[in-house]
Amino acid sequence: MPLKARILNHPTIAGQAKMSTEASIPKEEPGDDPDDVLFNTLYGVRTIELNRPKKLNSLNGSMARKIIPRLKEWEKSQLANVIIIAGVGEKAFCAGGDVSALAQQIVSEGAPGAEKSKEYFALEYRLDHLIATYSKPYIAYMDGITMGGGVGLSVHAPIRIATERTLFAMPETTIGFFPDVGGSFFLPRLDGATGTYLALTSERLKGVNAFYAGVATHYIDSSSLGQLTARLAELVFKDYDELPTRLAAIDATIEEFSTGLPHDQPMLLAGSLRRAIDRCFSHNTVEAITAALKDEQGGEMDEWATKTLKTLSERSPTSLKVTLRAMNVAKGWSIGETFQREWALAGKFMEHPDFVSGVSARLIHKPPQAPTWNPDSLAGVTTEDVDAFFMVEGNKRLQLLGGHDYREYPFGGLGLPREGDIEKVVREGGRGRGEVVEGFVEGRGGKIGVRERVEEVLERMCVVDQEGKLSWRG
Repeated sequence: MPLKARILNHPTIAGQAKMSTEASIPKEEPGDDPDDVLFNTLYGVRTIELNRPKKLNSLNGSMARKIIPRLKEWEKSQLANVIIIAGVGEKAFCAGGDVSALAQQIVSEGAPGAEKSKEYFALEYRLDHLIATYSKPYIAYMDGITMGGGVGLSVHAPIRIATERTLFAMPETTIGFFPDVGGSFFLPRLDGATGTYLALTSERLKGVNAFYAGVATHYIDSSSLGQLTARLAELVFKDYDELPTRLAAIDATIEEFSTGLPHDQPMLLAGSLRRAIDRCFSHNTVEAITAALKDEQGGEMDEWATKTLKTLSERSPTSLKVTLRAMNVAKGWSIGETFQREWALAGKFMEHPDFVSGVSARLIHKPPQAPTWNPDSLAGVTTEDVDAFFMVEGNKRLQLLGGHDYREYPFGGLGLPREGDIEKVVREGGRGRGEVVEGFVEGRGGKIGVRERVEEVLERMCVVDQEGKLSWRG
């Protein structure tokens, strides 16, 4: 099925429901930096540039208060065809939210400071939800460090471009927090247990591996981004072209700038490692995960298991247990519900000592030091403690900025094939390896990475009978 047809026929599009409550559009406040976000126009392209390079373009309230009104304005404009968000400088797209300022606010002001921090998260999550439900093509250039708050500005976009400089991570458990900004929606929908693995360990994905893992939908060299922007500005859409049609045209345009995959960066989450991740991180408790990792010691994955156990031992026990619960239950959340529930979770963490301790030790103190967690062990975090994080008192639901609701991303056909898509084809039966691979390559118009992705999944998940036909393991 052609890409445009796959997008148009996606089952989530027809069933989208309008969010019932809407927040007001924020306005800039006295003291906001006038230059922390730059907006530009190039024919039909509108660009957003995060302009705090000395802070690795970390997102703050001033930036969010500028971006939201501009996105709403462009959404109504017939002249704005494509939105591109990028970061100034070569180091970072956006290294996260400015959590140091939030922690210092809590330390200096106490409970009022925690309330102000909740207000910031409300603003940030409204922006992220606006991006996730935006009605025009929105493209994120994930060029450089893309972590925390930067993930919220990018992963919900239908088109996410990684480069050789991309460095993706969700490092929240290292600072006594949880993978927010819609991470509860995005991460569990990655293949297998990879999302849970990335959430708990804060493992980093560099360059093309963000593309292989499904975090990015495209991969090109950073030197081509400027030319790509100019080429996208040349695109002309008919007034009646729907969003899927426009995205398909943009997808084809991006492929014009593909120069192949780097040969010095093998697929990380593949083969034996990927099998071990699924074995260990598919469990429903952190204790079961650590027990599974211990079972891996002494075998083929001994080095990885030992390293991962050490990593988890350094994370906030509360963060680990709350994060794993979120990864499990958020599979049933809609995109709107995700941000509303994450806002409640974030508020609970603002009142928990691990957040201030983690941010102070890891980000404020020079040199960084080990935080003091409370409780300091998994055994000290009870089921009741975790339950309390997921309680939403009364009618305290975050009001969003409108948008349509969905339970699966509407435009999932733009990246590499999902493992479930490959499994479906194999389970239909009667096909050999070459036929399956070539079918996916042809179906995606020769998109780079498709062949490598499908071959890895078939090698890991399939067996071949005497006639050369594939069958799915299990």
